[in-house]
Amino acid sequence: MDRKKELRMQWKERKTVAGVFQIKNLKNHKSFIESTRNITDVNRQKFMLEYHFHPNKSLQADWDEFGADAFSFEVLEVLEQEPDEYYDVKGALKKLKEKWVQQLQPFGDQGYNAVKIRE
Repeated sequence: MDRKKELRMQWKERKTVAGVFQIKNLKNHKSFIESTRNITDVNRQKFMLEYHFHPNKSLQADWDEFGADAFSFEVLEVLEQEPDEYYDVKGALKKLKEKWVQQLQPFGDQGYNAVKIRE
């Protein structure tokens, strides 16, 4: 098997880790909580912030003002996935994110998340 095929097989067989992460502003102590199916998505968040196209405009503005060194990235919790192929990862991640949002309250002066109005 050549190296290219071997790498392709490794990539297909890799396990992704789902979870919830936090981007914390160390200057004003605001935080942004998000969930993802692949925890390496944190790198994508950094990329979007560095190249000025993050969808959270308030977070982007503070990143531009304070710089990358003013922020920390932290995995808050990894989702323990059930071995069942019908396991609702999306639903489980939503609940996990809600738990952390309720706990940390990253709204207004404390964070970058939007307050959701319950229907």
